[in-house]
Amino acid sequence: MSLETLVGTRVLVTRAGGLIGSRLTAQLRRIGARPVSVCKIDAYPRRVYHDHFKILLDDLDFHVGDIAEPGMVHALISGCDYVIHAAALADVAACTRQPLDAIKANVIGTQRVLEAAAATPSVRRVVFVSSASVYGNQDPLPGEFAEFTEDAPLRPLSVYGSTKAWGEFQTAAVLGEAGISYAIVRYFSVYGEPQIIKENSHSWVVAWFCMRAALGLPLHLHGGGRQVRDLVHVDDIATGTLHALIAPAAHNQTVNIGTGVGTTIREVAELVRLHYPDVTVDDTPLPPGDPQGGYACTRRMGEVLGWRPGITVAEGIARYAAWLKNTPEAIPSWLRQPAATRP
Repeated sequence: MSLETLVGTRVLVTRAGGLIGSRLTAQLRRIGARPVSVCKIDAYPRRVYHDHFKILLDDLDFHVGDIAEPGMVHALISGCDYVIHAAALADVAACTRQPLDAIKANVIGTQRVLEAAAATPSVRRVVFVSSASVYGNQDPLPGEFAEFTEDAPLRPLSVYGSTKAWGEFQTAAVLGEAGISYAIVRYFSVYGEPQIIKENSHSWVVAWFCMRAALGLPLHLHGGGRQVRDLVHVDDIATGTLHALIAPAAHNQTVNIGTGVGTTIREVAELVRLHYPDVTVDDTPLPPGDPQGGYACTRRMGEVLGWRPGITVAEGIARYAAWLKNTPEAIPSWLRQPAATRP
């Protein structure tokens, strides 16, 4: 189905202020839909949301709030045709340090969204944003990277992955009982401009590497950089999610959103070095909860969504490096401290 099906619809987007949410709402507006946005706006200084994610807090359809609070989602969902539930504490390291915060955001918040959707007759479909973190480590064939199929057993290695697995099961339980269509999308490693790194995090390797390289800092290869990631540009993530919102075949389905190509962290470093040739690399210890990884099986995605990503890793890294060279103020001040030890 064409995304033009969304023209004139109202779409509730949770965590609409972040990298992915802001891309989703921008695409919805271009199509002619009306996004209703909610976000806590607490992950970055507010200027980051305004300057880089282009969030306008005086927009009448943008609501600052916590979906885990009683009544918040119920107050916004009335009259909405669709829901994209992307809100989560999505930083693996932050979830590990603050598991109760992860449970509030990813479990209680999800339950509030599901209950509100189940009670709203106008809702046609809910898309629950999950993650490849639910797979944990799978067993690859000898000499090959692991390919993650949607029917593989779930083996999350982190609080984040566990809460996402719970969200998948609970989405099916609550919305299945209510008779409301849903789709679960498992994002692989999302990257792309204007992604901004967070202190004490080891997520978002492209942004980390480019920002460190721009400052002349060495690139840290955790565990030697042997981990494999399926890197998906945020533009493709947003487009794939919107297809999951409307594709008839996505009804009650779980779908990977990835490229089907595995890239090691060391290979990411080498692609970044094409744009910063003087940067060096250091091997560092593997942080807890960091899976060996793999790549998405994309057969179901192609069949169910009738769509595939179009941005290669080399192209996406080049786009990020070009954006950063034009926007050096995006590099956080804490990373500029020469004596600090950073991931």
